[in-house]
Amino acid sequence: MLEKLANVEARYNELMQFMSQPDVTSNPDLLMKYGQEQSNLQPIVEAAQRYRTVLDQLKDAKEMLADDLDDDMKAMVQEEKDSLTAERESLEEQLRTMLLPKDPNDDKDVIVEIRAGAGGDEAGLFAADLFRIYSHYADNHGWKSTVLSKNESGIGGFKEIIFEVTGAGAYSKLKYESGVHRVQRIPQTESGGRIHTSTATVAVLPKIDEVEIEIDPNDVRIDIFRSSGPGGQSVNTTDSAVRLTHLPTGIVISCQDEKSQLQNKIKAFNILRARLYDEEQRRREAELGAARRSQVGSGDRSEKIRTYNFPQTRVTDHRIGYTSYRLENILNGEIDEFIEALTQADQAKKLEQLAES
Repeated sequence: MLEKLANVEARYNELMQFMSQPDVTSNPDLLMKYGQEQSNLQPIVEAAQRYRTVLDQLKDAKEMLADDLDDDMKAMVQEEKDSLTAERESLEEQLRTMLLPKDPNDDKDVIVEIRAGAGGDEAGLFAADLFRIYSHYADNHGWKSTVLSKNESGIGGFKEIIFEVTGAGAYSKLKYESGVHRVQRIPQTESGGRIHTSTATVAVLPKIDEVEIEIDPNDVRIDIFRSSGPGGQSVNTTDSAVRLTHLPTGIVISCQDEKSQLQNKIKAFNILRARLYDEEQRRREAELGAARRSQVGSGDRSEKIRTYNFPQTRVTDHRIGYTSYRLENILNGEIDEFIEALTQADQAKKLEQLAES
């Protein structure tokens, strides 16, 4: 571990030097890139410095205990040694977690896709509930959410809604939300008071830059059409809606929320890049076999990950067996307890795998 810490500290110092060079200070993008990396490394460097200090103090305490001390002094040094030993063990556990390989997408913005599943109109309403949860969650963290595309049902729900969340570390938090969400409640339209079960699927994709995924223009058919609302209601009188068809994969993306054709096209290409990147990642992980299945936040679209039970005001995450009875708070975006528990479970699994390798 000391060797790994030395490498981190060397990179941290290297970044410090880079950020003082004129060609970097005059380049805002490069300065931001190096600044972000340095900011990510700083907690590790600070913990490493404290770890070395504790090791030195422990060494001194052991040497003192080897000397001929009176009983009072020996008891005081022994107490100090015990305290330092406990701190060393705590720091070692903390540093092992901090040194785990980081998901390269963790700092990215995200594109979230929510689709109504089984349950008819109730599933569409549940999709709207999930959109509200993530919108409030983004607001609570000072992030910005922007709707990219939506297909509304007639009663205030969504057949599908796609939106972008912009903010530092958005993917590192929201990536655990991918999968099938299930709701159990009495629908407003149910006169008999029976509990129905409905589902919605959530997909969380990192937003991908153009340089990361190159799309051959010849591979994309672009159709322009007039935007329309539910039931055929015209949104505007210009041909501003955009539909992209990626010919090699058959992926189809439609965007019509903006009045500008250019803005709709930009949004559609952002979604397409995220989808293509996700497909490529899944292909690679399938080749690696158990790599995806070993992760808590696998993002398997068919995996039932969470149940929202309204009669019992209970929300349960099935991946880790975590249950909360704060349903109303959760519906208002307070899902940090789930994300923190999932993050800890994911780290524990990775540490376990690291110990076995």
